[in-house]
Amino acid sequence: MARKPADQSVSPEEIVRAAADALREHGYDATTMKDIAARVNLTAASLYHHFKSKDFLLLAVLELGLEQAIAKVEPIAADTRLSNTEKMRAMIHTHVLEVTTNTAIGAAMVFEIKSLLNANFGPRGSSTNDEATIEEFIQRRDSFFQRRASFERQFRNVIESGMASGEFRQVDAAIVAKAMLGAHNWVGVWFKPSGRLSGEQVAEIMSDTFLTSLTVIREEMV
Repeated sequence: MARKPADQSVSPEEIVRAAADALREHGYDATTMKDIAARVNLTAASLYHHFKSKDFLLLAVLELGLEQAIAKVEPIAADTRLSNTEKMRAMIHTHVLEVTTNTAIGAAMVFEIKSLLNANFGPRGSSTNDEATIEEFIQRRDSFFQRRASFERQFRNVIESGMASGEFRQVDAAIVAKAMLGAHNWVGVWFKPSGRLSGEQVAEIMSDTFLTSLTVIREEMV
């Protein structure tokens, strides 16, 4: 029986955000395409016209979160008018604030990376998982991890530049950058919009905390 045509009134991004909500509530293994489809008033069959599999949908969730973060942080990192301290403050603040507005996607960036790495398509050449589909997924997954590494590298580069200029104390820039981004994404796990602090306040606290740990204090500069 032929699948129903995709519902053009539902955008791919709406589906991706619904998938992120489902993943946060149930985790990857327990989330079904039927559950995701119901959240956007589609049949599971219609959902497959938008996304080839749950693995592709998971990848789309992670891609959306990463690309939105890159779009907001990259211009700050490239702004030559800013000092390294100003860049780092703005980069941390902007990324954390972005996570507070997309908490389900932030949570997926913490909990579902392993699921992405362990994507299982079944036997190659099967009727549901042809070679071209598998290769498409692998290429997109590899691209995601390359883009994620590039995003992390922007933070590392600013830290290294700040150490060279004397703004930041000497640290392991790679480890600090990883710690920063891990903490930022974990905001998606615990932040509640109805909680005692706003996203803006959380972003300010986290940027202050990380900058305090990096900045050379006056006594060290004498």
